[in-house]
Amino acid sequence: MIKVLLFGRFCDLHDKESFEVTLTNDSTSADELRQQLSAEFPDLGRALNETQTLIAVNQEIVAINHLLKAGDEVAFLPPVTGG
Repeated sequence: MIKVLLFGRFCDLHDKESFEVTLTNDSTSADELRQQLSAEFPDLGRALNETQTLIAVNQEIVAINHLLKAGDEVAFLPPVTGG
C-alpha cells in the first residue's frame, strides 16, 4: 500500500485529500501509478496528465520513472501560477 496525497484542483476533482492504493507490482513507477489512477478516475486522470504536474515521493520531487515501494507517500502537485 502507498498513500496518495492530492493538492489544489486535484483534490477538488477527487473529493479527497488522501487515499491509499495497492501497488500493481513490486516495480511500479510513478508514471504507472498515474496511469492506474487515470483509469480509475478519468476526470482526475486528465488533470494528473498535464505536463506541469509534479510528483513527490516521501516529500521529494521525483522523475516520472521513479520506482515506488510499499509505504511510500506520493503527492501529486498541480501546476502553479503566480506573478
